[in-house]
Amino acid sequence: MKLPNGPQIPAVLQMVRWISNPMSFMEACAKRYGETFTMRLEKNSPPLVIVSNPEALQQILTNDTKEFEAPGDLNGVFESLLGKHSVITISGAEHQRQRQLLMPPFHGERMRNYSQVINDVTQKVISQYQIGKPFNIRSATQAITLRVIMQAVFGLHEGTRAEKLQQFLGEVLEKGSSRLLVALLYFPVLQRDFGPINFWGKQMRRQQESDELIYEEIRERREQADSSRTDILSLLMAATDEAGEPMTDEELRDELMTLLVAGHETTATALAWALYWIHKLPSVRQKLLEELDSLGDNPDPSIIFKLPYLNAVCSETLRIYPVGIITFPRVVRTPLSLSGYELEPGTVVLGSIYLTHHREDIYPEPKQFKPERFLERQFSAYEYLPFGGGARRCIGLAFAQLEMKLAIAKILSSLELQLVDNGEVRPKRRGLVTGPDRPIEMVVTSQRQVKSPILQTTTV
Repeated sequence: MKLPNGPQIPAVLQMVRWISNPMSFMEACAKRYGETFTMRLEKNSPPLVIVSNPEALQQILTNDTKEFEAPGDLNGVFESLLGKHSVITISGAEHQRQRQLLMPPFHGERMRNYSQVINDVTQKVISQYQIGKPFNIRSATQAITLRVIMQAVFGLHEGTRAEKLQQFLGEVLEKGSSRLLVALLYFPVLQRDFGPINFWGKQMRRQQESDELIYEEIRERREQADSSRTDILSLLMAATDEAGEPMTDEELRDELMTLLVAGHETTATALAWALYWIHKLPSVRQKLLEELDSLGDNPDPSIIFKLPYLNAVCSETLRIYPVGIITFPRVVRTPLSLSGYELEPGTVVLGSIYLTHHREDIYPEPKQFKPERFLERQFSAYEYLPFGGGARRCIGLAFAQLEMKLAIAKILSSLELQLVDNGEVRPKRRGLVTGPDRPIEMVVTSQRQVKSPILQTTTV
C-alpha cells in the first residue's frame, strides 16, 4: 500500500503545528503535496490521510457502514469534556440509538418553540450595549448563544441553579478554548497537576461543579415530571428507544454537554464572523438591510429563515472560515481505492472541510467574502459541508441556522453598528474549533428606528 505523500518532519512537530494553526498547516501541505496528503500526529500511530476532493468526500461520507466506519473511540480527544456516552464518542448501534433519541427535538414542529427564545434573548443582550461605547462582538454572541442553550436545551430561565450553571459552563468553555488545554487534550500524559501549575485540575473541578448542577436538575425533573415542558432536556427525558428504554442520567448529562459545546461555541463564533463581514463590507450590509426592511412589521420567523440574501450571507460565513475544519475521522473497513490510492483496512481518513471550502475550482477567489456565490449556484453536500456529513453530520444544524438568521435579523434591525477597527481578522484555533485571531470590537452608533422584525409568531 502506497499512502499519499506528506510532511517528513517528526510527528511531535506536526502535532505542534496542528495545535497552533491547523488551517495554515493544511494549506501548506496541500500546496506541496496536492489535494490528498498524509499527516502523522503521533509517533507510533499510523498517518492520517487528508482529502478535500468532493468525489473522495462523497465516497467516504456515503459509505459509512460499507467501505468506511466512523468509530467514536477516535474522537477520544472530546471525552474528558463530553463524557463516554456522548453521541460523538460512541460507535455502532449505541451511536445510532443516541442519534435517534436526539433528533426529534431538532425537527419540524419542535423548532417553532425556539424562535421566541432566540428573539427574546438577543433583544435582552443587545439592549445592554450603550451608544458610543465599544464592545467585543464575540462576547455578545457568546452571551446570546449560551442563554439560548440554557433556555431551549436545559429549560432553565432564571433562579440560583440557572445562574450558577451558566457561570460554571461559561468558565469551562472559555478556559477550555486555550491552546494549552488543547495541548493537554492531545497529550493525555499531561492531564495531571504539576505542583503550582494546576491548570488541568482547575478545569476538572469547574466541570465537576457543572456536572453536580446538571445531575441535580435531572433528578428534580424525574421527581416532578411535567409533560407540558418543551425544552430539549425534558423531551430527551421522555424519549425511549425501540426497546422502550429511556436515557440514563449519565447519557443525559453527556448529551447535554455535547449540545452545549456543539451549539454554543460554534454558533457564537459563526455569528461573530457574520457580523464582522456584514460591517466590514458596506455593500453586504446594505443589501441585507434592504431585504430585512422589505418585510414590514412583525414578519414570521419562517419568512426570515427563508430570506435568500440572509441565507447567502450565513452560508458564505460558514464557508470562508468554517468553525469545524475537518470531518470526524473514518476508518477503512475493506481494501479500496480513494483518489487514486489503494488503502488497506485500518487506514484513518479525514475530510478537510476548510480546504474543500477554499478550492478555487469550486469557489473562485476563495479568500474573498462573496455571498452572491450562494445565489448563483447550488453546491453539493460534498462541496459545501460546514456541518460535516454522513453518519456523524451535526444533529443541530437546523437549530444553528435558525439561531444565526434570527439573531442577525434582530441585531441589524435594532442597532446601527460599526467596526472600531476595519483591519483584517483571520481565523485561528480556539479550543477544538476555530475563531477570530483577535477581538472584533464594534460600537453602537444609534438605535435603528425602522420597521423592526419583532418575532411574535412562532411557526418555523
